[in-house]
Amino acid sequence: MGSSNQTVTTISEFIVNGFSGLQDEQSQIIIFVLLFVIYIIVLLGNLSILILIKLDEALHTPMYMLISVLACVDICIPSVTVPKMLTNFVFHTKAILFGACFTQMVFYIGIGTMESFLLMVMAYDRYVAICNPLHYPTIMTTNHIVKLCFLCWIGGMMTPMVPLYLALRLPFCGPNIVLHSFCDYSAVVRLACADVTLNAIVSLTIAMSVLLIPLAFIVFSYFKIIRSVLKVASSEGRRKAFSTCAAHLFVITLFYLVAVFVFISYRISGFSTDARIMAAVLQNLIPPMVNPVIYCLKTKDIQKSFFRLLHRRKVTKNDN
Repeated sequence: MGSSNQTVTTISEFIVNGFSGLQDEQSQIIIFVLLFVIYIIVLLGNLSILILIKLDEALHTPMYMLISVLACVDICIPSVTVPKMLTNFVFHTKAILFGACFTQMVFYIGIGTMESFLLMVMAYDRYVAICNPLHYPTIMTTNHIVKLCFLCWIGGMMTPMVPLYLALRLPFCGPNIVLHSFCDYSAVVRLACADVTLNAIVSLTIAMSVLLIPLAFIVFSYFKIIRSVLKVASSEGRRKAFSTCAAHLFVITLFYLVAVFVFISYRISGFSTDARIMAAVLQNLIPPMVNPVIYCLKTKDIQKSFFRLLHRRKVTKNDN
């Protein structure tokens, strides 16, 4: 075995085991169909949001710019893991090259971190819109939104660099069976032929930072929003303000609850591996699938935009 500061890799690929208790053919077919259908719904739903915002100039506002960026992130997150999972089912192979595994790991952590930062920016946008409405047009300019989104992307992709560096320094000499449905950092690092205490501490610190710091900011923002809304004399004004934030609150709750559950499950001894994998898969798919539905059903501007485009298309057909 090599020293702790030098990579000694004797394996060229990992075997992604998937659900240990669901290896029979019928279960595999059911999982494949569910993953495929949900993934297609995710793609169609988020692409529809992007197209709708692009085509309707009335939606070219800071809030909908953020929603469109969220839609892009929601397409990327499952696209990092699900296509490979589907390929494994179709071709009955569980192997993934060493480099490809670490690449998947980096993008999974990075894009997940982007979404956490982006939700924080969206909370800031709602805070300014409701608590400082007169200053909103001057604060949340297009240029400012672009800068904030750029910082989310840069911050997200920088986050996995230190864990990646520490993981690549570890010797991997076997076994090579990853007890997960994709190359999850904790599941892969556990296969190293060396002490991984430092990796565990660093990954815990980073994970808690990218989850709890944005969450604390979001909670603070919505505390200020609720306090501001309660001062509104009109009940109609309160209803409108709460309605504006309801969709965002639901998305935040869904994202953070599932993320925290998945992370904590690794720290619970005896926790079911299949239950942990299922939670991680749901974290990949459920928020990206639900977000377009929430925004379409709860956001009146998007509903109006959708009907405007339908009406415009009918008028165009009639003219032809």
